[in-house]
Amino acid sequence: METTTAQGLTAAILAGGLGTRLRPVVADRPKVLAEVRGRPFLAYLLDQVAAARVGSVVLCTGHLGEQVQGTFGDDYRGLPLLYSRESSPLGTGGALRKARHLLRSDPVLVLNGDSFCDLDFGEFWKFHHLVGATGSLALREVADTRRYGRVLVQPEGAITGFAEKADTVGAGWINAGIYLFSRALIDSIQEGRPVSLEREVLPSWAGRGLHGYRSQGAFLDIGTPEAYASSSRVLAPRIREVHK
Repeated sequence: METTTAQGLTAAILAGGLGTRLRPVVADRPKVLAEVRGRPFLAYLLDQVAAARVGSVVLCTGHLGEQVQGTFGDDYRGLPLLYSRESSPLGTGGALRKARHLLRSDPVLVLNGDSFCDLDFGEFWKFHHLVGATGSLALREVADTRRYGRVLVQPEGAITGFAEKADTVGAGWINAGIYLFSRALIDSIQEGRPVSLEREVLPSWAGRGLHGYRSQGAFLDIGTPEAYASSSRVLAPRIREVHK
């Protein structure tokens, strides 16, 4: 199905990470089930895509994936949930490619399961359509890019490359973990082996219609104990919105 608005998109959430750095504080569950104000972190992402009225969500699970399915089942606030579970780690790119048969829209909305960016998905889709992108990344400016690496982006949004974490210092634009990818791009990911979306796939797509959408919304990555400790403050407004 070719989608011409943000509504009706298939959203794929990459929820199979091992969460190695987070294990000192979250050891008994997948990272996406780490609790923030009494709710699994993944619930905040599902709230976000449900509010955007996407058509369905594919949860790409792996380590302890049965806990994710046991927690959320097949429906979230009327939103159908489908599962693509890897039997061995495939990386973010490999997991997305494995889920290809469940992705019904073109483009597909893709979210990292361990980060949150307060983004207007409708405006993101309009940007993707306006610039004629094959793939779009939500970008967020941070004061120090050393933890994340940096996205090299032209003023009009064309992405020309990615700088490794060790090679960056100071303020810059980072990958905020939300994407719109054409089905053709997803099909080009090598199948059946571990592939990193961030380290392998995205750099190979730079200069091939990849664009960056600059966002100023709140951003959170729960990948470290220090970042996870700040999640309650960052996500507090989302609790209030859900219960309005």
